[in-house]
Amino acid sequence: MMEDVGKSDVVRLVRVSDVARELGLSPSRIRQLADSGEIPSSRTTGGHRLFDLAEVRAAVARRALGSRTAAAVTPGRPADWRQELALEGLEEHEVWRDICKNLELDSASPAGKIAAYAFMEMLNNAIDHSSGRVVEIRWWVSEDLWCFEMRDDGIGAFQRLRSGLHLASDFEAIQELSKGKRTTDPARHTGEGIFFTSKVVDLFRITSSGIRWTVDNLRDDMALGAAPVAAGTAVVCQLDPHTERVIGDVFRQFTDDSEFVRTRTTVRLFELGTMFVSRSEARRLLDGLESDFEIVEVDFTGIDDVGQGFVDELVRVWPNMHPGKSVVPINMNRAVEFMVTRGLRRAERQSGE
Repeated sequence: MMEDVGKSDVVRLVRVSDVARELGLSPSRIRQLADSGEIPSSRTTGGHRLFDLAEVRAAVARRALGSRTAAAVTPGRPADWRQELALEGLEEHEVWRDICKNLELDSASPAGKIAAYAFMEMLNNAIDHSSGRVVEIRWWVSEDLWCFEMRDDGIGAFQRLRSGLHLASDFEAIQELSKGKRTTDPARHTGEGIFFTSKVVDLFRITSSGIRWTVDNLRDDMALGAAPVAAGTAVVCQLDPHTERVIGDVFRQFTDDSEFVRTRTTVRLFELGTMFVSRSEARRLLDGLESDFEIVEVDFTGIDDVGQGFVDELVRVWPNMHPGKSVVPINMNRAVEFMVTRGLRRAERQSGE
């Protein structure tokens, strides 16, 4: 409903740009929602659209924004793979390998590479950030859909970020997540994991503290909606198993010059595997080398893909934790070099601060 307002009412009202910042949506999307009546607005006698933030928040709590947000995003049948796992000591890459084996996923396909990145980034977040005890993981696999759901019993993601960054509301926490590069543990995480995961899959949803944030990349849309209040965080990702999307191309859409905006030994990765994504893999790879070597060469010959978490741990976190030691990447293809260059520049910037 829209009504005219006088000067006495304007002092408590805000403009489109303020609502956009509050909800983490674009101004044009806010106008669409106002035009459709999904969020309340009013106009001044001069025709300017104004919003009462309290009323907008109440509208968000009452309904989902966007037609798909209220609908279930997991298949309406039993999961093809389900486990409840203790978070303490859990290694995300080992869980992923078990899933690939049991569900016969093609981890070398474009969908497999995207699924590996998204799944391990989200599980690593639960391991490192949730302070929970267990995580329940479910996977559905069909000819036209891969979908996973992950639920932990820890501190909710929005609450964790709100407290860590001293934000005023969970809505502000969602806004920060939508930007990327925000984390409550900057020494160990770049904060890009949730952001990039939300961009590489077809549909991404994270639910916490009674609020769900949905990113629909097929429709190029984002939405907020109300959800039953429950402990912890739930994440759902959907992906077309036949997608031709290349994960490196998605990264480049949101980077500028490889940077997100918008005594000696050699470790030969190919002898250990062909794809390295997780932080825990990097930690285990370098474990103990600091006591014997000044420089660690990491040979990427034969390696097609690496994950942001693996690279960040390799070239930024580990050297920071071991002053005087350095990691030297060699023999990289263009895709690997792109990821490593981003990590090295981030490390250089941090060391200069």
